[in-house]
Amino acid sequence: MKTLKILMWSACVALLSCNSSDDSPEEKKPAEPVTLIDLTALDASVPSFVSINDTTPEDMKWTKVEAMSDEFDEWNDEKWFNSFWNYGGTPVWMTDKNSGVEDGKLFIKATLRNDSISWFQTARVHSKAQISFPMYTECSMKTANISAFNTFWLNNGDIDNRDEIDIVENNPNPTPECRDQSTKPADFPWTPWLFPTQMNSQYFIAKSSVTERHEDNFDTRFLSDANPNKGKTWDEAYHIVGAWWIDERNVQFYLNGEPAGKITTQQDFTRELEIIWDLWTFKDCNIGGLPQKEELNDDSINTMRVDWVRTWKLEAK
Repeated sequence: MKTLKILMWSACVALLSCNSSDDSPEEKKPAEPVTLIDLTALDASVPSFVSINDTTPEDMKWTKVEAMSDEFDEWNDEKWFNSFWNYGGTPVWMTDKNSGVEDGKLFIKATLRNDSISWFQTARVHSKAQISFPMYTECSMKTANISAFNTFWLNNGDIDNRDEIDIVENNPNPTPECRDQSTKPADFPWTPWLFPTQMNSQYFIAKSSVTERHEDNFDTRFLSDANPNKGKTWDEAYHIVGAWWIDERNVQFYLNGEPAGKITTQQDFTRELEIIWDLWTFKDCNIGGLPQKEELNDDSINTMRVDWVRTWKLEAK
């Protein structure tokens, strides 16, 4: 495994303070050195957290799943496909025209469609392969800077019967109305004013239209001081976001190589799931509100990008 490159800095200046009644200087202890994580130097042959804090079980190893991994040098239609179902009650219109590979990155773009109802033209990309636990998948992604959910998730089934693990759903630029805390009751269940740095991870298990759901909303501000992406918004930098699907009831999320919340279900995940990315919007503040239509004509803010995706199975040595 490659040796992780790190940047070191330390504060070693002794601070002296003078007291008017005592001429003796008070010596301060030097600050502890902080080891900065170099996110560009993580070992790409294993999950990112292995380079930072390897918690892989001693009798297990990570085996790359090539069918669900890609550096996106080109579009590979043996690995990926588009789906075209649209979210109900939204202005979303899915088309393969709004996704592809460009400059070594998968992109999904939102553009303005000439339709009074379905005006948010966008795309959804799936993996053709499916996978079950124990496994780990992660991607390096940067969001579009519009009021829309930029997603990376696992799913199989339909709205009434499915297993779903939402690794990240981020809206980096919710509308001013949704950000305005003064209009929200004290028990308002969503926090769109925190969305720019919030991860919004959750799961769903639906059986015969009865749905179990829970979330674990980590935030880039919760990362360690050693992490260069601490506090950065999702449109500001590429973030490495992933999920260790441990077993039939437990998923550990990761953000930039650090643990980022965990979910434990009340019933079992039973399906093999596929990787999905999409970009979509909705008028309600639980998503962040609708973007301005003119923003969809601005290519500098209307596109989410994925630099790479890597997936592994956890297997016995």
